[in-house]
Amino acid sequence: MSRIPFDIGAVHIIGIGGIGMSGIAEVMHNLGYEVQGSDAAENANVARLRALGISVAIGQSPDNLGAAGVVVISSAIRPDNPELLAARERSLPIVRRAEMLA
Repeated sequence: MSRIPFDIGAVHIIGIGGIGMSGIAEVMHNLGYEVQGSDAAENANVARLRALGISVAIGQSPDNLGAAGVVVISSAIRPDNPELLAARERSLPIVRRAEMLA
């Protein structure tokens, strides 16, 4: 898994409710990272992450980024996603799912 410094702030995962992204979120949380994210809809993965104490917003909004220090995306995230656009505006590091798994 990609080495992200622990002091970077919250790791915001767009699409956190997906099977792959929810797994990354759980592993990062277990490693001690502050993890948060958003997804388009409620699902069992979202419920599982919330039960672990991970904050998950439903819907896509720049406000969901909060104090994120880095954003993780998958190839399923469209280039016009409002959270992705806001992350770019704020010059936040954007890490792709494949890089996280490397």
